[in-house]
Amino acid sequence: MPVSPASVVLVVAAIVCAVMTVRLKDILFAAIALAVLSAVIAIMFFQLNSAYAGVFELSICAGLITALFVSVISLTKRE
Repeated sequence: MPVSPASVVLVVAAIVCAVMTVRLKDILFAAIALAVLSAVIAIMFFQLNSAYAGVFELSICAGLITALFVSVISLTKRE
């Protein structure tokens, strides 16, 4: 089964976003990297013809959870 170049790019983007999420010192940038990771995973689901999983990943994980993280981060105090 041949692997498309788009799939390779998506996998590399997912790995880079996952590493950035863990390694970034700024919590806000880590939350944004996590949102991008969720969006990349949603695109992978759409490539696999799994529209329901893609919509769920995009709306709940990339949208709702990221909005929750950003709002909680904005309520915390910097030291």
